[in-house]
Amino acid sequence: MTPGCTAYIDETSDDVMEAEVALVQGNHLSSNALALNSLALNGIALNGIALNTLDPKALTAIEDPGSNGTLARRFLKYAVGCAFTTSQSFSFSWTDASNVVHDETYWGELGVAPGWATGPLNTQGQYMVSACLAARVNYYEVPVVISIRSLTEPLKTLSGSSELAAYPDVEGAFWGNLWAPTPFLHACYNSNTVTNSRSWKRDCAVGHLVAGGGVEECGMIDIVGPCSTACQTLNGAGQYYPSCTERPGQSSTTTKFVLTTGLP
Repeated sequence: MTPGCTAYIDETSDDVMEAEVALVQGNHLSSNALALNSLALNGIALNGIALNTLDPKALTAIEDPGSNGTLARRFLKYAVGCAFTTSQSFSFSWTDASNVVHDETYWGELGVAPGWATGPLNTQGQYMVSACLAARVNYYEVPVVISIRSLTEPLKTLSGSSELAAYPDVEGAFWGNLWAPTPFLHACYNSNTVTNSRSWKRDCAVGHLVAGGGVEECGMIDIVGPCSTACQTLNGAGQYYPSCTERPGQSSTTTKFVLTTGLP
C-alpha cells in the first residue's frame, strides 16, 4: 500500500476505486451510525470480526431488517474498510422485511488494524479504527475527496508525496476510542483552512454553522477547538499532527493514534 491514502467515493457508486494511491470508500458516514457501537456492536471488538466469533448481540444488530440494522451495517462496512487491507473481507447474510435474503461482503481499504480478522482489536486498533470512522463522518452525508494520513503506519505520508501536493490544506484531526467503557471521539481544526473546509462541506472538524452564529457538532464527535491548542505542531514533511491530548480538559496524556485529514 502506498504511504498515505486518499478517500474518495463516486456519487453513483459505493465501489472501491483505484488510482495513483490506495483509495478508500468515501467519507459520508452518518454520525448516527457511530452511536450504535456502544449499544450493540461491542462484541465485534471483543471477539474479533470473524462471523463465527461474533457476539450474539452484534450479529443480531447487523441482521436487523429495520432502520437500526441499516445503520449497524453501514457502521460495520466503514469499520471493515478502515481496519482491513484490500485483500481482506467480511461476509454475512441478512433477511429483510419482505423475506428477501441479502448477501453482504465488505472489503478492506486502509488496513489500520488487519489483525481484527482473526482476533480482538488491540488498543492501537481500537483507536485507529475509531479515528478513521470519525474522519469519514460527513454532516451532510455527501461524498468528498479527502486525504487521510497519520504518524502511525500504514497512513504515514512522505515528504514530496504527490498526495500532499494534491491535498495541501490540512483541515484538522480526529482521535478517540469507540470501544472505551465510555466511548469518546474528538476533533480539532486548522484555523488557517476553516473556510476551505466548509466550502468542501467538511463540517465535522470545524463545526456546522447554525442560525445565530452557533456551531453544531457531528453527533458524538467533540470539537475541542483549534489543533494548535490540542495537538503537537503539524509535521511539515508529512502534513500530519504527530500527537494530540487524548482527553482535552480532563488529562494531559497524549495519544499518537491520530488521523489528520487534508483537502484540495
